[in-house]
Amino acid sequence: MNSESHHAASRPSRPISPETAAGSVPLAHKKLRPRHVTMITLGGIIGASLFVGSGNVIRTVGPAAVLSYLIGGLLVFLAMRMLGEMAAARPAIGSFMEYARVGLGDWAAYLVGWLYWYFWVGVLAYEAVLGGETLHGWFPALPSWVGSLLLLAIFVGTNLISVRTFGEVEFWLASVKVLAIVVFLGAGVLFAFGLWPNATYSIPNLWEHGGFAPNGFGVAFTGVALVIFSYFGTEIAVMASAESEDPAKGIRQATSTVIWRILLFFVGAVLVITTIVPWDELPEPVDVASAPFTYVFELFGLPGAAIVMQLVIFTAVISVLNSGLYSASRMFSSLAEQGFAPRFVAKKAKNGVPVAALLASTIGGVVATIVNFAAPDSGVFAFIMNSAGLVALFVYVFIALTQMRMRQKMTPEEVAGLKLKMWLHPWLNLLLIAAIVAVLIIMLTTEEGRTQVWTSLIATGVLVVCWPFVRRVRAKRARAQASAALEA
Repeated sequence: MNSESHHAASRPSRPISPETAAGSVPLAHKKLRPRHVTMITLGGIIGASLFVGSGNVIRTVGPAAVLSYLIGGLLVFLAMRMLGEMAAARPAIGSFMEYARVGLGDWAAYLVGWLYWYFWVGVLAYEAVLGGETLHGWFPALPSWVGSLLLLAIFVGTNLISVRTFGEVEFWLASVKVLAIVVFLGAGVLFAFGLWPNATYSIPNLWEHGGFAPNGFGVAFTGVALVIFSYFGTEIAVMASAESEDPAKGIRQATSTVIWRILLFFVGAVLVITTIVPWDELPEPVDVASAPFTYVFELFGLPGAAIVMQLVIFTAVISVLNSGLYSASRMFSSLAEQGFAPRFVAKKAKNGVPVAALLASTIGGVVATIVNFAAPDSGVFAFIMNSAGLVALFVYVFIALTQMRMRQKMTPEEVAGLKLKMWLHPWLNLLLIAAIVAVLIIMLTTEEGRTQVWTSLIATGVLVVCWPFVRRVRAKRARAQASAALEA
């Protein structure tokens, strides 16, 4: 660490502002409008993990799954509030990576930046595979792998055109998801109270089938480990806000409204499902047709529920694909600008889009996708997906530590001037870190959880081993730049 500090001290310091922060683009290119940021904020975290994955949580935990989603949502809310404090003061694309660099040092930025990028490459592959298989189901003549690559190509195109195009596409995709949830909640409440045609009062389903926590309240805490990854992606709204017409306002909106979004979309939806359907009668969600949302929609008597939900879930898949390409490219570009990745990756087009970073991120997703179809039994694709499993928890820990450190560096006047402030500092930071450690311990109690933990640690270990080499390259580049400056 001492040698790192020495190298850092030898580099010329750069003032950080909303216009010059790492990864940021000229103000002329910040073209996301308030409605784009609002809808990205609303729909960014709604994915297939909610529409389909919630069924597995409910079947494991029972009605107490509501508590699992509530506790997981609280942890995410705390992390977002911490990120919001830093982002409102220093809007920067790359967000927490840049703040980790300022607060904890280059090593932290390098580690969290690469882990986050690696996570999204895995997500790109997963969503592309899922989308390709869905297209194959609709159009049997279209091979799944062709559908996957076609979807990747389409959304690379939308991201290449401009950040405004990305925002416009995401606006409409997120609108579909939000509308589906709103309809589901409205009809579900009427159904649960017996106010829907052919419905009966079903609130007692919350406690009549073995109790509210039929498998014990301890399982509800275990469920937090299952749901925490459903929330990952919330930080995209902060990254997008940094490229909006009013970054500070967008960031405050994204971080301040996250709690009611979690309560409404996640906790509310799970509460409706467990109220309408006895938890032990919910079918195992092996596909879209048996997903809990589809099952409940069919109970409403709505025609074509399976087809409608398949379209909604496909929309959620391509929405995550779209936003994943955006997130991965911005983070990769930020890594390059800080010297943690090849310099050419940082190059941006005239419209402000980091083209090289976008294409490089896509290549990673394409390779993982091809591996899945060409060698499904090789275990490579499974390793990529499992090893990205802990990234969400790592990122939240880095956010908590970074916000603590950056607050320590502030003067009392700077703290008083914060437009968005974390409460009960630093106690809630410590609570978040302790809760994440608890989730990690809980994961070690299951075979699937242990697989995610160990594969994630292997991926992290590779980055740690590579850090000394990256640090030497950065130091050499800094010395060359300093010599060039003196000669000039």
